[in-house]
Amino acid sequence: MFSSRFHWDARPNRLTQLLRGRRASGARILDLTESNPTQAGLCYPAAVGEAFADPRIMIYHPSPAGSIAARESVAHYYADRGHTVDPQHILLTASTSEAYAYLFKLLADPGDDVLVPRPSYPLFEFLADMESLRIIQYPLGYHGAWSIDMEALAAAITGRTRAIVVVNPNNPTGSFLKRGELAALADLAASRGLALISDEVFADYAFDPDPDRVPMAASQSACLAFSLSGLSKAGGLPQVKLGWMVCGGPEGLRREALEKLEWIADTYLSVGTPVQCAARHLLDLAEGVQQQIRDRTAENLLWAREKLAGTVASPLPVEGGWYLTLQVPRVRSEEEWALEVLARRDVLVQPGYFYDFETEAFLVVSLLTQPETFREGMSRLIETLGA
Repeated sequence: MFSSRFHWDARPNRLTQLLRGRRASGARILDLTESNPTQAGLCYPAAVGEAFADPRIMIYHPSPAGSIAARESVAHYYADRGHTVDPQHILLTASTSEAYAYLFKLLADPGDDVLVPRPSYPLFEFLADMESLRIIQYPLGYHGAWSIDMEALAAAITGRTRAIVVVNPNNPTGSFLKRGELAALADLAASRGLALISDEVFADYAFDPDPDRVPMAASQSACLAFSLSGLSKAGGLPQVKLGWMVCGGPEGLRREALEKLEWIADTYLSVGTPVQCAARHLLDLAEGVQQQIRDRTAENLLWAREKLAGTVASPLPVEGGWYLTLQVPRVRSEEEWALEVLARRDVLVQPGYFYDFETEAFLVVSLLTQPETFREGMSRLIETLGA
């Protein structure tokens, strides 16, 4: 009766089962996986709510790409970061997940494939399955720093590959795309007739400056490219549901892509009028929230590096984002480590296989966690690993 898309195993994994049991018993869990900024103890200005006190929200003017005022607001957001973006090259969505869905519809037919990085956030398989596409992973190599294995990526391209996805900075490794990598990717994509999709939701959260990092992949002109972001991360506002894509590349391809994307968007008209009217105010307020997040993640990262020095756990270098990856002893699997620290110390961490790390053993923690919880949870984790 139901679509074959729904082939996933919905049974809870061992970690979820144990977490439910610990919470049911009344245990106070120190959650080192918190990634929801609205649950992280940040201070949001009252003006966020006031941004929706606009009489225009009562008038509906359907615009498939999004209202020009809202797209100009996004263009202004990029201008503040040194990028000139034509509002006509921006298309609004309700989220970056929806942006992926639109792009997969635009670029691929059922049975085609899309290249995605490994390790990375475990969302692409679900999004691709919903469009009846196939995911092929290409590796990020780690040699003291993370980089794309360009030979492996090129070898992974098939006759049905339609797009290459990059996450910049990557989640959870926190590694940024470098200018040389973008040039190689763009040349490869152009020569093979592929599009480049760059997920840049964490781009505002670099720990240190680096002129070699790529701030926006859609700024290059060699291949059709899309830069994705949204208020969920840029404003710490996942609940307001506003994302966007910037389309770049050769003019003819860009124009045709945007025309077809408007057809897709017109079918759904998913972006609400209130958030479009509020977009400029919310983006103007974003810097204050971002600074709190940058301060929080930097403080937690510095503390973790100092606390982990000389222990059996090694923090991997991280350039940006909200996460820290720890390499831990392989005397047991990363799942067993995560289960043990939850069962014995009431600390929740994520095992690396959640993000498709190719080898063991890695644990991932969120730097967005409130400092007192982060420090107590990390101390318990270190004690457990050392024991």
